[in-house]
Amino acid sequence: MIKTGQPQQLLMIKYGELGLKGKNKNLFIRQLVQNIEQAISDLPSRKVRSTRGRIIVPLLSADELSPLRERLSRVFGIYAICPVQFATKELPQIQKTALRVLEQALPAGGEFKVESRRADKSFPLISPEISREVGNYIFEQTGDKYTAQMNHPKNILQVEVRDEAAYVYCGSWPGAKGMPVGTGGRAVVMLSGGIDSPVAAWLAMKRGVTVQAVHFESFPFTSERAQEKVMDLARKLSCWQNGEFKVHCVHFTEIQKAIHAACPEEYGITIMRRFMFRLAEKIARSNAGLAIYTGESVGQVASQTLESMYVINEVCRMPVMRPLVGFDKEEIMARAKQIGTYDISIRPYEDCCTVFLPAHPKIRPRLAEAQAMEAGLPVDELLEQALAATKTWLATPEGVSVL
Repeated sequence: MIKTGQPQQLLMIKYGELGLKGKNKNLFIRQLVQNIEQAISDLPSRKVRSTRGRIIVPLLSADELSPLRERLSRVFGIYAICPVQFATKELPQIQKTALRVLEQALPAGGEFKVESRRADKSFPLISPEISREVGNYIFEQTGDKYTAQMNHPKNILQVEVRDEAAYVYCGSWPGAKGMPVGTGGRAVVMLSGGIDSPVAAWLAMKRGVTVQAVHFESFPFTSERAQEKVMDLARKLSCWQNGEFKVHCVHFTEIQKAIHAACPEEYGITIMRRFMFRLAEKIARSNAGLAIYTGESVGQVASQTLESMYVINEVCRMPVMRPLVGFDKEEIMARAKQIGTYDISIRPYEDCCTVFLPAHPKIRPRLAEAQAMEAGLPVDELLEQALAATKTWLATPEGVSVL
């Protein structure tokens, strides 16, 4: 039951596919509750609790509504955020609360519909009866200020009678959906300074994957500003991953010099990407990662034709995930703007993929030819040197630090 003195206003969290997880459902819900608590940890302390099919977040003051909404909108696993008022499970209290909620939502009047959900089957009225009694009460109290719209309502007054209390609300905010971060295993994303790879990282997080980044820098050919851009992307992504995002910065210059000196120019990107995938896999394995994510989309550039992907992918035993594989550039840009990475990605600083970029890269490389070219390179030595020079950074919304 609701305790005396508990605030009247709450945020009720709805989750979607988590409710379909059968016997494992509670594992996902506990992770979601933990992620919610982490997301609002900088606000005054409160008890976040899970009730059957819902999560309740107390609202300590009206001033908290905006910061709570901002933080919760970045928690994957949340389907909707509903500002609710509660009532005791007595019909007169439910009716009075419903009228108050409706008048706050539609102070000038208008059309509405009452929809009820009786999760507590011991409540004496079934759902249609609750809706009818609430609607009749509103009309009795307000005359012709409000009218019923049963077929295509713009405003739905929701009443949920649950085990501990009744909750009433009108309207909700969309959540990030997906699965709670921390339920989908670990992976690395190959994070450049471009538009695509941050979106790929975000999509991995949306499916519950805890992501770390592997970034390849080519100092002095790339500037410190280019690395700053990547760190700013990492800070932005950390807002979607419980406030932390690791970046492994791999010194790639010597590998690029060796490739440029020993391999035909048209194969430079292919060989370079094969080295990148080897390094990403090693870093993933050393951090309990199970997959590599990239921002590749079929046909977007020379290294992203199916032939190129096949030759490049051959060096990996680990699964390579390409969540953008069927996206066009406009779709990727729209998603980057949505998650807040676009304006950072378009800053005019080169990344290592533009260093030694051939005029005419091979778009249909052959595996045997790539392997023959690599036979003349000290592959293992180059990989060891790059890993030895790798630095790991921890990005948070507040800044970055070396680990």
